[in-house]
Amino acid sequence: MDRPFTSARPAYLRVVRASAWYDLAVTAGFATPWTYTLVHDALSSLGDNLGLGLLPALDPWQTLYANLMGSVVIVWAALRIVRPLPVHGLLDGMARVLFSSWMAYALAHGAPRILWPFLTVEAAWGIVQLAPWRPDGYAGPAGHRPARHG
Repeated sequence: MDRPFTSARPAYLRVVRASAWYDLAVTAGFATPWTYTLVHDALSSLGDNLGLGLLPALDPWQTLYANLMGSVVIVWAALRIVRPLPVHGLLDGMARVLFSSWMAYALAHGAPRILWPFLTVEAAWGIVQLAPWRPDGYAGPAGHRPARHG
């Protein structure tokens, strides 16, 4: 029986793992209220110094959502570091499309422009991880064509 996603090209798995290391480095500071305060202040200061805008003042709801996002992303990153699978790249690429969409929405509605570099990197990781899964008949990073039903 041909089982999709059981093996992968080593280069694709390196991409999946590298994107996880990026996520870990960028989001670890969001995982606790104490580290998020430091990250928030640093990003706000950087945005102000570069003329890209200040972040809104910290409040408990913003901190809660930042901590939830940071916690989930570091666990997801840990999984992709410890056990990268092709399907993890597909799912991560899909998540990056969502994240990029919401970042673009925020920017279109007045979010500080310090968000642009994050949007750029997020979109790039999404493209790199989704490209091998394009629906033009390419077998995908696992080298297998998923079974088509219908």
